[in-house]
Amino acid sequence: MEQVSSKIKTQKSKHVFIVCGEPSGDLNAGLLAEALKKLNPDIKISGVGGALLQKSGAEIFYDIAGLSVMGLFDVLKKLPKFFALKKLILEKISSEKPDAIILVDFSGFNLRLAKTINKKIPVIYYVSPQVWASRKGRVETIKKYISKMIVIFKFEEEFYKKYGIDAEFVGHPLLDIVKPAQEKNEFLKQCGFSENKTTIALLPGSRAAEIKNILPVMAKTAELISEKLKNAQFVIARSPNVELNIYKEIIDGFKINITIIEGRTYDCLNIADFALVCSGTATLETAIMQKPFVIIYKMNLLNYLLYRPQVKLPYIGMVNIVAGKKIIPEFIQFGAKPEIIAEAVLGILRDETKLSQMKKNLSEISSLLGPSNAATSAAKIILNIIS
Repeated sequence: MEQVSSKIKTQKSKHVFIVCGEPSGDLNAGLLAEALKKLNPDIKISGVGGALLQKSGAEIFYDIAGLSVMGLFDVLKKLPKFFALKKLILEKISSEKPDAIILVDFSGFNLRLAKTINKKIPVIYYVSPQVWASRKGRVETIKKYISKMIVIFKFEEEFYKKYGIDAEFVGHPLLDIVKPAQEKNEFLKQCGFSENKTTIALLPGSRAAEIKNILPVMAKTAELISEKLKNAQFVIARSPNVELNIYKEIIDGFKINITIIEGRTYDCLNIADFALVCSGTATLETAIMQKPFVIIYKMNLLNYLLYRPQVKLPYIGMVNIVAGKKIIPEFIQFGAKPEIIAEAVLGILRDETKLSQMKKNLSEISSLLGPSNAATSAAKIILNIIS
């Protein structure tokens, strides 16, 4: 018995690498790392991430600031950075010999990394690439080089199983974190807002390139709405990853007062009666908060012409994809015209039947996103693999 006990004491503690590359990935990576640490306090976590992954107790050997990209041309500009990062990760794997590598979204980089690793160690993917929407050829890459897919949408599990891929659905991590930090009335006062006015929140994205393309459309839409809806007040939920000056330079060009609040997205949504939302994770956050909204997206024209033919789904908003039907209006690229959007928003706000139906549809979204405690469920799967 003493010999067995001695072996257990000297056993090497587990070590995993986590690799993410964008703010939403950093959020999910941070939640996952927290869950891993709670279940196994001795586990060592290191990798590529941002402030949220680092805050969870992970050792960051590469900060993702400035790593996220939008479109082919942005990718081409940052290729030297990606090559250097891939080389660094492979060197770290060689020298530190982690028990597994966990890839979080960031598919363009992470799938190439997985291919190079070639299952020399377990490669686990958490938060799947959207291969079901475009470029389905990547499914073969996943089948060959990924040891386990941990997915956050039920339809993704079904999709991967059709191709014989080991996939497990854990639910969506947003269900556990989308909560306001402050009471509505208190936050309204803090913003200098009236309780008797219609509050409209603007969520223009989490990347500088997105904001430069989308915020001008949203600001002009807000300006047009304010001309018809005299009691409207507007707030921008600012991403901490983007400089304040980028927002200010854009909204200063419009004849409208818009309050900018940093890092309080859920509080901004909590006080909102309606929202203008950039396509992406924010559409699900807004849906979970059950706030009526419209989806707006616009990108560099050449990037749009390159990528649009690859998308095979009828919608781009995750909330519509999850619902399986268009419950939220989408204004994409050439359709993202402020006059059209403002008219649609006013039409919904002035029609109680439309507003009620939208709220009813949104109330069903949370149940479609699965069980709570997604990060903990994912962590259990990972610890079981590396044990």
